[in-house]
Amino acid sequence: MLENKFSQNSSERKLANIIEALGIFDEKGLSKDWLLSELKRHHIKSTSPRTANTSEILSGCSIDGIKKILNILKQEDFSIKDLKTLTKTLHWFFIDMVASTDPTVSVKAQARKIYALNTIIETTEIFKKNDLHSLVILPTGDGMAIGFPDSAEKPVLLAIELHKALQKYNKSKKEKDKVLVRIGIDTGPVYFMMGLGGGKIFWGPGIIMAKRVMDLCGPNQILASERIAKDLRRLSEEHKTSMHSIGKYNIKHGDSLEIFNIYGKNFGTKYKPKESLVSKKPELNYKKPDFEFNTVEIRLDVTDPTTMMTRHTWIWEVKNTSEKLLDKIFYDIGGEISKDFADLNMKITDGNNKKLDIASLEKNTGLEKKFFVALKKPLRRNQKGIVKIQYDWEEPERSFLYVFSSKCKKFRYVFTMPKGVEIKSRILEVVSELGLKKRAEPTPTIKHLKDKTEVIWETAKNHKVNQHDAFEFQW
Repeated sequence: MLENKFSQNSSERKLANIIEALGIFDEKGLSKDWLLSELKRHHIKSTSPRTANTSEILSGCSIDGIKKILNILKQEDFSIKDLKTLTKTLHWFFIDMVASTDPTVSVKAQARKIYALNTIIETTEIFKKNDLHSLVILPTGDGMAIGFPDSAEKPVLLAIELHKALQKYNKSKKEKDKVLVRIGIDTGPVYFMMGLGGGKIFWGPGIIMAKRVMDLCGPNQILASERIAKDLRRLSEEHKTSMHSIGKYNIKHGDSLEIFNIYGKNFGTKYKPKESLVSKKPELNYKKPDFEFNTVEIRLDVTDPTTMMTRHTWIWEVKNTSEKLLDKIFYDIGGEISKDFADLNMKITDGNNKKLDIASLEKNTGLEKKFFVALKKPLRRNQKGIVKIQYDWEEPERSFLYVFSSKCKKFRYVFTMPKGVEIKSRILEVVSELGLKKRAEPTPTIKHLKDKTEVIWETAKNHKVNQHDAFEFQW
């Protein structure tokens, strides 16, 4: 009788765990495929066939197996469901303060200026007349991005009204206390996604391009892209007389934009950005790398968990994309602990495991090393070669950022930690233009081997990595 009661209690606990697991499944939008992959990855057996539904598959597992799945579901690291929401086009106002990081100005004084800027924006008529729930507002520390959903005129009108208000504010201020701003305006789409802590984040070409327009600005300047300016110039004579084309300018990644300078009485400035930014032939002025990656593999092997001493291994398969011979490769490595070259235990080899020498040292500080490595055999155009660098550097923050110097067809990441050390594997794709990070897909594979834990992740087949793309690996 006691045995029957124990069996009944065990069945009730199992059912309760299944119900809890199914609830988290729904909450996180996970699929049966995710469950099957986790069962395989953690060697959990189910008596139910793969064709069964999620509930039946869980019912076919032991109570220990269900508890294991439940623990995984409760952890922070889980597969993000596919982004199914449609993009939303907004009209963007991107602003920041000029010289907000000036070391000669105290942090408290800078904070006062940021507070003043935010207060003045809130008091403008354009801002007050909008339903705050309809606006998209992203604070950026010393500025903000505001997305208007209904009118392409509003970013321009806000910029003009704000400039006039700042002019009055600055009249009574000392030079060091004046609030000087730069404003970029563009229109374009973004995705809306759930961020950390349940808040919404947004990411896409609309806000990114608005920031790149702003980056071209000088003090107290308002610049707009042709996408938004040409349409507004057709709407009214006021817009036509205040928006002036100043030609094409270089932006990141070799692209260029036709830029309009917005100025008039008490707003904007008629001076163009520095002439060095102007590009009549951007494809000639933009320095593209002489090679691209066919494959890149980054290995991080923690050799001492107490200090997070890590053996870094970068394996590059490069292809020469230029007409001239490729005879050297550039490296930029760094860390959080000051190191001498002699302490790095550096080893650089080619595809035949032959040692390669450092041709020139461009930078050698405690926290960063920049240098060129000479190839044994220079690569002709379209010829491929393998280079491999290994070095030791502590990673006390348990994270590593890798930035691509050229586009790449396939990227693979392998991480190992000695057995017995708990890890929380997280792989983030960095949106550097906005300072945002999003979970990279697909989900990494985690293997618990005899003497270590191994994490393996690689980009999906249709994911092409571009120059300046970055990934952050956390454990």
